[in-house]
Amino acid sequence: MPQSSAILLMTCKDQPGIIAHITNFLSQNRGNIIELRQHVDREENIFCMRLEWELSQFTIPATDLAEYFGKHIAPRYENISWNIYFSNYRHRMAIFVSRLSHCLYDLLARYKSNELNIETPIIISNHQELEEECRAFQVPFYYFPITAENKLKQEEAELQLLQSHNVHLIVLARYMQILSEQFVNAYPNRIINIHHSFLPAFPGARPYHSAYKRGVKIIGATSHYVTTELDEGPIIEQDVIRVTHEDSIDDFVQKGKDLEKIVLSRAVKYHLQHRILVYNNKTVVFD
Repeated sequence: MPQSSAILLMTCKDQPGIIAHITNFLSQNRGNIIELRQHVDREENIFCMRLEWELSQFTIPATDLAEYFGKHIAPRYENISWNIYFSNYRHRMAIFVSRLSHCLYDLLARYKSNELNIETPIIISNHQELEEECRAFQVPFYYFPITAENKLKQEEAELQLLQSHNVHLIVLARYMQILSEQFVNAYPNRIINIHHSFLPAFPGARPYHSAYKRGVKIIGATSHYVTTELDEGPIIEQDVIRVTHEDSIDDFVQKGKDLEKIVLSRAVKYHLQHRILVYNNKTVVFD
């Protein structure tokens, strides 16, 4: 197994010498840099950085690192937002799904093949159709039927379940329910959705039919963090695929499903690898 490394994600007001100061801090404490990626948003004057370094010879214990950085390094920077993560941390993930199975199966296959650095996920659904298939993957399945009358009560029960499993990340694998503000606020920038179009075009329940009627030449998929504004959260990943007049609606749907799986899996991997910085309702993704 590779040695654990530390990952710093930070944004702050841009100023000279940020990289020099922080890399000097690492050098003084025998931190060997593995990767350094930075970006400056010139319009907002915001500096963004992802910095990863080895811990094998680092003189500051991992348990004290966040406290040390917050006390000695962070105060130097205006409007700083930062987090330190560790590469050996295995996220606990919950997958929410309704009836469509393609994104769910893709995530479970990637989990079983060790492509995703997660503990055994749990699956929550408002329908029972996929329960037997999920159990075949030896993943716990929980059924929460949702109606207009019981929605908030069921969400409270779901949140209690997520807390009992110490879930850190929620992935909506074509979960056909709108989450309440209370639910979304419990997991800020930790709920990832896959949207069945290149936002914001062709919203609704039958996007491929709408696109087909318009004679489009490209269809797409968008993965984003969920916020209280429906489908307006920070976009993590998008992709498109060409279609032609020779494609049927079934072709549109199949190509769209294939694209959704790829885009969602990329977004989940970026999150698990701590490659996403969120600010001003947008993202910088150091892929």
